[in-house]
Amino acid sequence: MKLAKGTTHRVSIEKFADKGKSIARIDGMVVFVSGAVPGDEAEISIRRTRKKFAEAEIERLVRPSELRTDPECRYFGWCGGCKWQHVDYQAQLKAKRDSVREAFQHAGGFDDPVVQTVLPAEQTYFYRNKMEFSFSANRWLTRKEIESGKRFDKDFALGLHAPGQFAKVIDIHECHLQSHESVQIVNLVRDLARTQGWDPWDARKSRGLLRHLVIREGKKTGERMINLVLSRFEEEVVDAITECLRSAPSAVTTFVVTINDTPAQTAIGDESHVVFGPGYITDRIGGYSFQIGPQSFFQTNTIQAEKLYEVAREYASLSGSECVYDVYCGAGTIGIYLAGEAARVVGLELVPEAVRDARTNATLNEVSNCNFVQGDVLGTLNNDFREKHGQPDVIILDPPRAGLHPKVVKRVAALGSPRIVYVSCNPQTQARDIAMMEGAYRIDALQPVDLFPHTDHIENVAQLSLAK
Repeated sequence: MKLAKGTTHRVSIEKFADKGKSIARIDGMVVFVSGAVPGDEAEISIRRTRKKFAEAEIERLVRPSELRTDPECRYFGWCGGCKWQHVDYQAQLKAKRDSVREAFQHAGGFDDPVVQTVLPAEQTYFYRNKMEFSFSANRWLTRKEIESGKRFDKDFALGLHAPGQFAKVIDIHECHLQSHESVQIVNLVRDLARTQGWDPWDARKSRGLLRHLVIREGKKTGERMINLVLSRFEEEVVDAITECLRSAPSAVTTFVVTINDTPAQTAIGDESHVVFGPGYITDRIGGYSFQIGPQSFFQTNTIQAEKLYEVAREYASLSGSECVYDVYCGAGTIGIYLAGEAARVVGLELVPEAVRDARTNATLNEVSNCNFVQGDVLGTLNNDFREKHGQPDVIILDPPRAGLHPKVVKRVAALGSPRIVYVSCNPQTQARDIAMMEGAYRIDALQPVDLFPHTDHIENVAQLSLAK
């Protein structure tokens, strides 16, 4: 059966699906429903149809699920920052555990994977240490704003992109992801920019001055960095924002201006200016301090990162004599965290800036048994690398969401390390990669850790051992 676009149907919501959606069925056809919760009875409207499934939105909630709860944020449902604020947190954790199990069943082909209970977040709101807000000349109005009958200036916004909208931004005056201080700074900078008449970026026309406002906070140190991304350096603008930040009730310890004059919608640029402060902040995970620059990679949830690294340390089972390979090491956080229990750690990372950060962090923590190597994993992780750095006793893998290249999987398996600890932000690609090691390695444990409450994202740590 093919459902017609625009038609309405009454359905019962069965279960959660990927990307924060839920599943209903109409005459056997799978329908992915945005904003729905298992147990809902709802009237839905079909928005898109495909050969084997359809996508829909709720028109009317007939009977709400017991798993629903009241969202905290006024922008919930319009902003894509946290799609599960309306879901009870315990139900979120169960759904995330189920998603890991299903990934290993379907993407990995494992019959009955044993997945541990998700390690929950200590803070379910105000947990992020980094937020990237965008300026836009194209403001997205929510349905509530439209129905209010008020007049809004649609030529200026500072906030977060509406889902699926590369050019339009929701003007955010409230956010429950980072901190109250973060929102205060956003509102101060917006008021100043609008008063001064500075042009926000127009993504459709690739012009405008103001592009991004990136706020990074040391959750354990209280330090705060503002990274203002402009299309060009204008001294008067920078001076005015500097004065604004210095007088802000929320302390700012360093202010950086980044220049991005390309059409790319990114907060990265080739030119950077430290206006005041050291140009970086520090934060702590466990007993270790880490220096974080404007472009440094650092786990977004500091408190939960410590839980994640504790699982990695437990699964590595170090005794003090091991050689550890930290592959896709980034800024060296995991390797440094494990260094005190290993003989030596060899980190491998493609991005030169990340390798520089890793070396800085090792020096900062007086860790002398870490060696960080810059290079492409596929081209570098080979027999020559092993001959130079020693046979690994433990390999830590922490790749990007896309997972491992098939040839990298073979290279890792060929190294014959007794243990592998695979840390992943995408259980689908993690399960796929581990399945390609079948016969060489077996799964000993799977431990999900919730770093992103109120979203469908989940980190998962897999402990693998060499098959006898």
